[in-house]
Amino acid sequence: MAYAEGRTFFDADSHLMELPNFLVEGADPAMRDRIPPLSVSSGGPMAVRMQQYAAAGGHSAEQVAELSRDVIGGAKNYEALGAFNRSERTVALDLLGFHAQWVFSSFSPGQVLFIRDLELRYAACRAHNRSMAAFCADDPRLLPVALLSLDDPERAATELDLALELGCRGVWIPAGPCGGRSPGHDDLDPIWARLAEAGVPFLLHVGGQAIQIREEYMNTGRPQPTDWLGGAENVRSKDLTVLHQRAEEFLSVLILDGVLERHRQLRGAAVELGATWVPGMLRRLDHAASIWARSEPELRTFTRTPSQQACDQLAFTPYPFEDVGSLIRESAPELYLFSSDYPHTEGGRNPIGRFESSLGDLDEGVRGRFYADNFTKLLPSALELAPVG
Repeated sequence: MAYAEGRTFFDADSHLMELPNFLVEGADPAMRDRIPPLSVSSGGPMAVRMQQYAAAGGHSAEQVAELSRDVIGGAKNYEALGAFNRSERTVALDLLGFHAQWVFSSFSPGQVLFIRDLELRYAACRAHNRSMAAFCADDPRLLPVALLSLDDPERAATELDLALELGCRGVWIPAGPCGGRSPGHDDLDPIWARLAEAGVPFLLHVGGQAIQIREEYMNTGRPQPTDWLGGAENVRSKDLTVLHQRAEEFLSVLILDGVLERHRQLRGAAVELGATWVPGMLRRLDHAASIWARSEPELRTFTRTPSQQACDQLAFTPYPFEDVGSLIRESAPELYLFSSDYPHTEGGRNPIGRFESSLGDLDEGVRGRFYADNFTKLLPSALELAPVG
């Protein structure tokens, strides 16, 4: 029996756990020597397991049988079924019961997006996107997410076209200024237009930008706490409080620069960044557009409030520990997406149960939006994979 049953489920956040040669295998031959093997040195025990599984290529038949007994509540990260082996991932998805899931990488963006040499950065993006497409190629329910830097608009346009040709069904963009430009700069309009035309959303995701609070705030004169992996490179309690801020900044600027108004078919989502911040962001945007329309003529051209633009064209994944029912009541049911974060530990061992608890007495229409309809709003082609409604 599958974990998810009784309705259509689209999973807006799942992951591939990359093996060391993930980037090298997808690289152009001329660039392979310049792209370093993937490093997960900040991953503690995961780094050791990655090396072991790289040699094995998959789990043993006995391990597959054991992992299949409780795919969502059992092993996580590299130990999970289908974490890095694509044939195992199909078995895992059968057992999860989700009709489709976006598949993001785990460690690559933290290396690729911070490469200073733009030629090398875009070559690494291309390598990443090829390897993501290859992992998902055998199962149409696995929807590969490409990686794309916007710092060089011309290179970005070329890599976007290649990613779409590869069949990528989402494009992960870092939440930050784009090579000294706002995301609403005229130079980037062809990128947004191409995504809108293709019916493929842009995606913001944790890890596409710095994830930690400024180091000064960790200086208390006392020993610093470790992160959940036992080191100091990943998320700690103070980091969680500001993790969403760059995404909020990026989306606010995108809206106020008129990108969603100009490109009505463009869709986007903020994934694994929580959603408690969303109702406040929408209120601030509506206030900003109303007040500054007097001095900023572009804001007077809006035919929809910023909050309505967001409801029409954006969505957000709450963490399992957030009260999604309260978020919906405070804002709108069109804004939120179900996600499992499989096989990452952070997704928990019963995400549906936790979301159901907070959805409470909200009606079936709201639940249908959360688990499926809001996903297909972003990616209409997903309707081919399962009936919704």
